[in-house]
Parts: sequence; structure tokens; C-alpha cells
Amino acid sequence: MAAPTRTSPPAVAAAPAPPRGGRWIDDWRPEDPAFWESTGRRVARRNLFFSVFSEHVGFSIWSLWSVVVLFLPESVYGIDPAGKFLLTTLPTALGAFVRLPYTFAVAKFGGRNWTIVSAALLLVPTIATAVVLEPGVSYTTLLVVSCLAGVGGGNFASSMANINAFYPDRLKGWALGLNAGGGNLGVPVIQLVGLLVLATAGAEHPRTVLVVYLPLVVVAAVGAALLMDNLSTARNQPRAMREATREPHTWIMSFLYIGTFGSFIGFGFAFGQVLQNQFASDFATPLAAASLTWLGPLLGSLIRPLGGSLADRFGGARITFWNFVAMAAGAGVVLTASRVGSLPLFVVGFVLLFVLSGLGNGSTYKMIPAIFRTQAQQAVAAGADGADADRRALRMSGALIGIAGAVGAFGGVLVNLAFRQSFLTTGSGDGAYLAFIAFYAVCVVVTWVVYLRPTSRTAGV
Repeated sequence: MAAPTRTSPPAVAAAPAPPRGGRWIDDWRPEDPAFWESTGRRVARRNLFFSVFSEHVGFSIWSLWSVVVLFLPESVYGIDPAGKFLLTTLPTALGAFVRLPYTFAVAKFGGRNWTIVSAALLLVPTIATAVVLEPGVSYTTLLVVSCLAGVGGGNFASSMANINAFYPDRLKGWALGLNAGGGNLGVPVIQLVGLLVLATAGAEHPRTVLVVYLPLVVVAAVGAALLMDNLSTARNQPRAMREATREPHTWIMSFLYIGTFGSFIGFGFAFGQVLQNQFASDFATPLAAASLTWLGPLLGSLIRPLGGSLADRFGGARITFWNFVAMAAGAGVVLTASRVGSLPLFVVGFVLLFVLSGLGNGSTYKMIPAIFRTQAQQAVAAGADGADADRRALRMSGALIGIAGAVGAFGGVLVNLAFRQSFLTTGSGDGAYLAFIAFYAVCVVVTWVVYLRPTSRTAGV
């Protein structure tokens, strides 16, 4: 991991800006050990906790329709498997799209202020779904309402950009991994809630799931208002995102993030339907499928902080490289199980993919600040001002996190479309599994060439 370019704090801190309302912090120096121990750690942890909670609820609402489709039997709602895949694809797409403006919003309005707004916006899809979800509703209406759940996907980008500014470089892998992992847990948690509702109230009562989440949305918004802070130092330059789009590493890391996070969210949305379609005789009821769908997302979410911690210790590129090798092998296990019709092997292979995608989520996000820290070191060695280089590294890291988060989330769209097309044309997911293996193999090559090859300027990030 690259060290900070400035090893000691300035002798005299800059005069604080005039006081403002809205819990703004103007003096924030996480790389200063004395400041971090006396003030920074406590404030950062408090903001991390409520960031994780808000993002967790956002992920749950974003993946809401992966649960709702289990409450839509074809005999009652008239929606075939391809139609259900589309209901889970649309919120994935909208969630990917809104991640870019959500990243801008942190720089424009402040992390605390935007967390309040983004949490409150979750009320829109939650209430709308509760209103329309009943037999007789048109498929078009369900498509429109399912799109609204995409706002939950934006919470991730704003949360990650915000927490990136709170923590020192030596702890970013751990902090970003914990923040993202806690948010990702929203996927298995809402699936467990759906399983509980199916087991107790039955498939006729999908609104019960929404009743559970309405108060959690309110708690997320109120908690952010009372206990989070805004950082003046997190304000990006107006052209930061534009500058990031001209940086080649932005698109390379976005490509790699398609393979990690895109796989996680795509599999999370599709796994239940894949089980019901490919092993129909074993999953005759929604309850039977729901009893397994939560396991992979749960393990993948819990292991994400470990991916960040391993990247802190061994380097994000090295962990990411071997992780993609393992993901290609895991997809091979799923393909083999599909062809021989082995449900136990199929579940093991898919759970392995979830775990590896979670691990890779943590390691790829650790690489982002390390890349720009390395560039900052190189700029200082060439005569640039250390403070300016540090500010650029922070600004570019935040911008890349937003772009990579948005592009990576589109990977979830591609996963669902791959499954939809594969089942439409062949009646199984084999075509999709072959595509996944090929993609992960390309990611292995890209990671080695750009970030591990000894002659690369960013080798070892």
C-alpha cells in the first residue's frame, strides 16, 4: 500500500472557516496521527455506523423486487419467467444510473445532508409498491414501480464517497470494505424477511415485507440528521468527475468492478429465479427457493471487509488477481453442476461465486485510493507540491468511486439479461455461465497487465 505523500502535519493548522449550520467540519486531518487519535477516530466511526445503516436499508429497497417476484405466481399475475427477470433488471439499471449524481451530491450538499435526503427518498418505492401490489395490477404498472426501487442503488455511491474522505489511507480498505459489506447485507436481509413472511403469512401477503421496512427508512433519515457530519474537505472540484473520465484507470477499475460488484448484485437479484427455473422439481413453491437464496448474498456481504483488510496487507491488485482466477473456477463448477443436474453442487458453486464476488468488492475498492496515492507520490518526486498532490488524490478517488460504482452496477443488469436470454434460447443458464467464465478470464489478464506487471507504473497497488 502506498504511504501518504505528506508524513507530518503542518506546523500551524489553517484557520477554521466561519461557522455554518448543518454540522459541518472544516478542520479534518485523518493523516495526522495526533488528530486521528484524539478526535478523528471517534467522529469517523460514528459517521461510518450511520452510513452503513442507511446504505443497508438502501440495498434492501434496491433488491426488493428479487423478493417481490417470489410473491407473483404465474397462475395469478400472468407473468412468465422472462417477465420476472425484467422486473429485477429494471431497478438494477436505474440504481446504476443514479449512482453518478449521488456521488456529485456528496460534494455539493455534504455527506450528512445527502444521507438524509437519499434515505427519505426510499419511502417513494416502498409506499408505491405497497399501494399497487395486488392481483389484477397491470404488468406495465409493476414495471414502472419496480424502476422506482432503483433509488436504493444510489445510496452506495454517495456513502462510499463520503466515508472515503473520513478515513486515513492506511485504513481505507477496512473502512470502505466494512461500509460496503454492511450495505450489501441489505440483500440477504430482505430475502430473509421475505422468507419469514412466506413461511408465516403466506404468498398472499407481500405488503408485510414493506410494512417492516417503512420504519427502518424513517430511522435511517432521522439518525443521519441527528448524528452524522459534513466534511468541507470532501467537496470535490466542480470538474472532478470530468477529470476522472479522462483518467484511464477510471475505466479499467470500472471494468474490474463489473466483475466483482456486478456479479454480486446480479446474482443476488437472479439466484432465486434461476433455482426455480433450472431445478423446478426441487423448488415447486416460492418458499422452497427463498430458503436458499439468502445464503450466498449473506456470506458475500460478510466477507467484503475481509477483502479490504487483505488488500490493506498484501495489496489490492494481488488479491483481486487471484480472486478473479477463483471466480472463473467457481463459474466452471456452476456450469458443470448445471449440465449434470446436481443441485447440491450447483448451490455450492453459486455460494462460492457470492463469497468471491464479495471478497473482490473489498479488494477492488482498496485499489482506487492506492492508485491515486501512487500517482501523488510520483508527482511529488517530480517536484509537485505535496499538499496539492494529496488533495488531487482525494478528489480523484471520490470521483472514481462514483463512476466505478455506477458502471459496476450495470454489471448486475448484464447478469440478469444474460440469464434471461440464456433461458429464452436454451431453457437453461449454461450460456450465461460460459459468458461469466470468459469475462472473469479477461479480468485476470487486465489486472496482471495493468497492476501487477513489474514494468507498470502502478505495479503493486
